[in-house]
Amino acid sequence: MPTTKKENFYFGLMMCLGMVVFMTLYNLYTNGLIGTMSLKAMLLQFILCFITAFVLELCIVGPVAKKIAFSLPYDKSKRLFVILSLSCCMVIGMVLCMSLYGLGTAYFFNSLSEGSLFKNYLSLVVKNFAFAFPLQLCIVGPLVRYLFVRFVKGTSMGMPLGKNVVNDGIR
Repeated sequence: MPTTKKENFYFGLMMCLGMVVFMTLYNLYTNGLIGTMSLKAMLLQFILCFITAFVLELCIVGPVAKKIAFSLPYDKSKRLFVILSLSCCMVIGMVLCMSLYGLGTAYFFNSLSEGSLFKNYLSLVVKNFAFAFPLQLCIVGPLVRYLFVRFVKGTSMGMPLGKNVVNDGIR
């Protein structure tokens, strides 16, 4: 996976883009807003969400998740274990943070359900985690890793597109 700061930036950009597209559509659908919001409003919501998620991933959640994932007791020479631990830590951190973003957005637009802010936050966390975790592990994560190795790693090492990169930094 990423071995330089530049590669880490591109990997985070790709992962955030994939997750934000699906999570935005999921949240718009579950809140019944797909037919009621204009395309312009949905696009604005997506852009604001993407910027927030990317800054969080790059500056806060990503570094903390990596620190936690690599401090866990498992065999770090096994690539699958590294990917799973990093993915789990990232999803947990991003769901906790982005659910706060969603709560703030709902509060701003007066669309919170009855109950306390804490109850609404926990409800958002559970709903978002239930969708984000399998999405990350089964769809977006593998797709982004494939595209990253195929296009970013292949070009950043001076190789033309289509060449396989053997050394991806993790064994």
